[in-house]
Amino acid sequence: MQKFRTQTQQGFTLIELMIVVAIIGILAAVAVPAYQDYIGRSQVSEAMTLTGGAKTAVAEFWSNNGAMPANNAAAGIAEADEIDGKYVASVSIADTGVITATMQGTGVSSGLGGTTLLLSPVTSAGTISWTCTGGTIPAKFRPSSCR
Repeated sequence: MQKFRTQTQQGFTLIELMIVVAIIGILAAVAVPAYQDYIGRSQVSEAMTLTGGAKTAVAEFWSNNGAMPANNAAAGIAEADEIDGKYVASVSIADTGVITATMQGTGVSSGLGGTTLLLSPVTSAGTISWTCTGGTIPAKFRPSSCR
């Protein structure tokens, strides 16, 4: 008489596969918003970078004249709409020395379109420092120095 071996099935059951899919879904639900916030913060960092030249121009004007420049032209930099980037529409200087970086209206993360980042000069004992007041950019997108 010949003996037959029963072969055990190998593989995953349907319930095991459903559990794995549910876990992946939960992880994605947490990761996607965090990633979108990260992208928004990186877009705002372009605004901080583009304000660097304006900060230097304002500081130089102030040290030479003892007053803040009235606008971009007085500070000796390009017009506001000529200082732009992929995510930044313009960088302008107000008569108080406040620098405003305005984000593009489209092509930026949700909640950033048309918002502004404000940097205010603070003078003390012959030095100038900058305070980030945040402007209208949502707090979750602001650089750590602006929160």
